[in-house]
Amino acid sequence: MRGWVVVAGLGPGDDGMITSEVHDALEQATDIVGYIPYVRRINPREGLTLHETDNRVELERAAHALDMAAQGKRVVVVSSGDPGVFAMASALFEALEAGSPEWLALDIRILPGITAMLAAAARLGAPLGHDFCAINLSDNLKPWDLIETRLRLAGQAGFAMAFYNPRSKSRPHQFGRALEILREECGVDTLISFAKDVTKPGQTLTTVTLGNATADMADMRTVVIVGNKDTRKIGEFVYTPRRVE
Repeated sequence: MRGWVVVAGLGPGDDGMITSEVHDALEQATDIVGYIPYVRRINPREGLTLHETDNRVELERAAHALDMAAQGKRVVVVSSGDPGVFAMASALFEALEAGSPEWLALDIRILPGITAMLAAAARLGAPLGHDFCAINLSDNLKPWDLIETRLRLAGQAGFAMAFYNPRSKSRPHQFGRALEILREECGVDTLISFAKDVTKPGQTLTTVTLGNATADMADMRTVVIVGNKDTRKIGEFVYTPRRVE
């Protein structure tokens, strides 16, 4: 049996947002690999082995998936959202580059998913309707100084911005610093939206100005979207016009 590896996005939380392509791969898989809460979204069945791992062992997880595929297994590495957005697709290729040369002959596919950023934007309206960027505010894999630089430059360039991993228990003060930088570069009247548990039961959406935003409005279950100078509210919706004067 020829093995393969699929890296699949499970979407932001609502199972209705998992693509049919991903469903097909999950049905064909012999092994599922991923971070504990993502693997637990997969229904057990006969002939399927579930491999749960901690969140900070991405390269080991990817190497394990590639090794099993080399043994003839059909492996799906699961990520939330889209696997190419701050997730497992990049880790898999990093492991591939450093690993066994025979892995290069494997059938490897990346199956896209709906990101939390895009799900949040859709719930809010269209805050990412023009040029935008996505920034991971965690400094686990890059220095905080670099994050500050990117925040400043994105604000100066007039991008709308989407932030992943804005505030955790281990780094509760950094998001407050991010808000200070955004006020300096974007102005206190710029709109900022907080989408918590997007597409899940208990979803909450809050939009305020940067001048009224506080660090405790975000946590690790929150996607934060900051508009640009043209972003506005109409009724309950937030949108950024497509035309720039």
